Amino acid sequence: MTRRLFGTLCGLVFCANFGRVAFAPLLETFRTTFAAGTGAIGLVTTLVWVGTAVPRIPVGYLVTRIPRGRIVLGAGVLLTVSSALTATTESLPLLQTGAFAIGVASGAYYASAVPLIGDLYPDRVGRAAGIHGTAAQTAAVVAPTLTVALVAADSWRAVFWLLAVLGGALTLLYVAVARRRTGGIPRGADHDFVAALTHWRIILAAVVMVGGTGFVWQGVFNFYVTYLVAAKGLTAGRAGTLLTVAFAAGLPAFWLGGSLADRLPKVPYILTLGAGVAAGVAALTVAQSLVALVAVSVGLGLVAHSLFPALDAYVLGAVPDNRGSAYAVYGGLALLVQATGSGVVGALGERLPFDDIFLGFAGGLLALVGLLAALYLRGNVPTAAD
Repeated sequence: MTRRLFGTLCGLVFCANFGRVAFAPLLETFRTTFAAGTGAIGLVTTLVWVGTAVPRIPVGYLVTRIPRGRIVLGAGVLLTVSSALTATTESLPLLQTGAFAIGVASGAYYASAVPLIGDLYPDRVGRAAGIHGTAAQTAAVVAPTLTVALVAADSWRAVFWLLAVLGGALTLLYVAVARRRTGGIPRGADHDFVAALTHWRIILAAVVMVGGTGFVWQGVFNFYVTYLVAAKGLTAGRAGTLLTVAFAAGLPAFWLGGSLADRLPKVPYILTLGAGVAAGVAALTVAQSLVALVAVSVGLGLVAHSLFPALDAYVLGAVPDNRGSAYAVYGGLALLVQATGSGVVGALGERLPFDDIFLGFAGGLLALVGLLAALYLRGNVPTAAD
């Protein structure tokens, strides 16, 4: 029954991540539909990720009072309702509100479900997180092609109606499986939210390591199609395909990245991935041929998506007694930093060429990774064994 529960969670994370990434390939559609500039449209994707960050810390407190399973259920219900409301919106402010609500639902899901997976598989946290992440990444791979197909066949609203139906069905399935599981859903060892904050060094280190890289990746992938069309002269269809390629590279990245995180020294591994993202973004600005752009898309997708299960394993493995609360605090703070990436790119994109923006991002990230590496060598960055 544990496998069935885990399988249901993999289905729900598919929906949660689909809701977050479905907005990126629709940005051009939204821009023409609502006659908005890149700044206003960039705010839509920023609100999705800010919404993802907002419930993380409150959920970290709630898991000390409410079983994780009930929060997962609530997140599924909210995702279903907010998707249906987004599908009916008639104005840009309401679209932005719907994006925020979908983000809140996904944030509540991740903050409760990932620690629950740690409870289900305490000796294989990295591998389980990697498989769960692979299910999420499958949604990211499917989203660009599926959204384009639904827009062509019907309208962008069909994307969110589909999400509402699928989310509702999987939420009901989760309830059925949870009720039949012997012993119920693990509640976890979180009973004191303040105690989780005593692990602040681990939390802070994780936030800094993923925050800079996530900020850059958010800004790049949300404007990937727009960038490739404007700066590289690709058609929207071909640019969307390359975004799919970058997301598809995340499938093996999550699976293998989680397993490697269980075997390798975590901090050096994470910093290496961060440097890889910086190199990939810089390479994107100089690549010109289609072959080169495909190669960069694959490489960038591999290193960026390998980072997330590695950070999950780092945090969950370091604080097993308060993993739910600590993970929620880490996730909330990290996502607040990451979420601004697309908004910053959107605002700067009205004043500067994308190449200059991306090169600046890559240089800043590489400097941050170098600083963290120096601190690690001096023993100032805690490891999972601390």
